[in-house]
Amino acid sequence: MSEEVNNQHNGTSNNAQLVTGEGPTNNSRQSQDQQQQTTEQPTVEKKEVRVWCDGCYDMVHFGHANSLRQAKALGDKVIVGIHTDEEITKHKGPPVFTEEERVKMVKGIKWVDEVVLGAPYVTTLEVLDEYNCDFCVHGDDITMTAEGVDTYHLVKSANRYKEVRRTAGVSTTDLVGRMLLLTRNHFHQGSAEYAIEKEDLITKVQKMKLSSGSSNMGQDSAAKSPWTGCSQFLPTTQKIIQFSDGKAPKPNDKIVYVAGAFDLFHVGHLDFLEKAKELGDYLIVGLHTDPVVNSYKGSNYPIMNLHERVLSVLACKYVNEVVIGAPYCVTEDLLDHFKIDVVCHGQTPIALENGKIDPYAVPKTRGIFTLIDSQNSMTTELIVERIISHRLEYERRNKAKEKKECEAFEALQRAKQTQKAG
Repeated sequence: MSEEVNNQHNGTSNNAQLVTGEGPTNNSRQSQDQQQQTTEQPTVEKKEVRVWCDGCYDMVHFGHANSLRQAKALGDKVIVGIHTDEEITKHKGPPVFTEEERVKMVKGIKWVDEVVLGAPYVTTLEVLDEYNCDFCVHGDDITMTAEGVDTYHLVKSANRYKEVRRTAGVSTTDLVGRMLLLTRNHFHQGSAEYAIEKEDLITKVQKMKLSSGSSNMGQDSAAKSPWTGCSQFLPTTQKIIQFSDGKAPKPNDKIVYVAGAFDLFHVGHLDFLEKAKELGDYLIVGLHTDPVVNSYKGSNYPIMNLHERVLSVLACKYVNEVVIGAPYCVTEDLLDHFKIDVVCHGQTPIALENGKIDPYAVPKTRGIFTLIDSQNSMTTELIVERIISHRLEYERRNKAKEKKECEAFEALQRAKQTQKAG
């Protein structure tokens, strides 16, 4: 959904003059007389449109980013309110990330201008007024309190609410499900590449004694909430264009290159990319294909397929360009084609290609390779460990959320039918 919102008011422009310690000259007197004789034309001054968005923003993914991108298209500034850990636990269950981590992640999204921690779970007119926001924006799904109350009912009643399209094919619930079930179907190749279906639990999950009655958590849309369920993610060139800034490097820009999986884009990635961007002017991120990532990560990694990871990385404000399906070994051709000045890697171990070849041998030979310490030890594996260690809590949370959403959806359908009948 794209929409321009312009609130304008008439104003009068005043011509300022430099004031010195000396009196006005004859020329300046004549100029003043001429100005007085000239009728001033009123000018139209555009009022800044401030848009409020709020939410948990737990496990921030490209769906969150796309919602904020659409919100930015409706105004000039996007202010994001984030709920505290306490509020989220009360209404949904424990968040995966701490509030400090969630704040940092949202600040890293390129369409966000301001972040406010401690936003009320039910959006009020008072909070919109406090931050000078014209209206609130949310996706076309529904969010409810623990008591089943629509969290946006107050701003909807006041006509200070706008909806944008929810991004199909991704949700936090779905990502948690992929980690708990350790499925591999999210990076199928060929005709099944974009399909998401139920997959038998693999041996590792059985060893963890995951009960046979566990929810598929968003991976079976027919049995799930219409908002939480994920059936397909269909990448398009239009979506990539919307996420990309489309700017080429300037002639004298220092170009920095990093490469990796960047799976489940998280605060560790964000801090690393911030440090990498400080080494130059233009940051290019190379993303490895799903089979390549699986070859050095194993199990069911990557949790997010290549197309999902592309959008997640493009949403980061430090990133200028993404190489989709970058070679694992940084080659002479890649360095020359993109005119790369610096190649970086973090503190994580570097896996040798075929157990023998250093993927950074070429940039090391050129003397342009450097290691970065982001001072952040977060990894995708640690996130998975968090999820698995709190498995039962997340299952209970997601089942309760799904139940409320299904009930709300059925109520909406009944209301629509009643309206038609009337």
